[in-house]
Amino acid sequence: MEDALKKISWPVRTERLSLRRVTPDDVEAIWRYRQLAEVTQWITAGPGTLEDFRAMFFAKDYPLKDLAVELDTGQGTELIGTVMLNIVDGWGQSEVEQSAKGVEGNLGWSFDPAYGGKGYATEAIRAAIGLCFGPLGLRRVTAECFAANEPSWNLMERVGMRKEFYGRKDSLHRNGEWMDSMAYALLAEEWTDSTSC
Repeated sequence: MEDALKKISWPVRTERLSLRRVTPDDVEAIWRYRQLAEVTQWITAGPGTLEDFRAMFFAKDYPLKDLAVELDTGQGTELIGTVMLNIVDGWGQSEVEQSAKGVEGNLGWSFDPAYGGKGYATEAIRAAIGLCFGPLGLRRVTAECFAANEPSWNLMERVGMRKEFYGRKDSLHRNGEWMDSMAYALLAEEWTDSTSC
């Protein structure tokens, strides 16, 4: 699939943040907070060392789908999180399946807990949703999490997403426990200026 994120004029600025494409130079800044137990417990992959994280990072397909979230500190910028914006296919019956290609966005995120409680994650995710329904022209955005990851699903609700699925013990955590999961979604026609950044 073509790199649809090329349609965006980077960086994208919000009131306090800027979003841009992640580069290999960001590995150590991302690792700084992703290695923290309170972050690692919920993200998809949790390598134990910087070297393992670097190898995982460089094993990803390029260009990366991750966006760096930077805070303007007044003395420069600080990378405080990342947002994964993956453009995916919707489901369609065989006669119309081509029309369902590349019409949905799937979001994921991780943020440095040191910057929590200030609304930065909400601001960043609203900006990502705005990109999905604005220049990318997508019809639907989804996000998933472990049900025990309350900050994540609270964020989904804050940005206007609706819960569509609750799975009982359907997701295996790296600790070996089968955990409940939740999935949220938002349609383009449900996204209003009052919920955008």
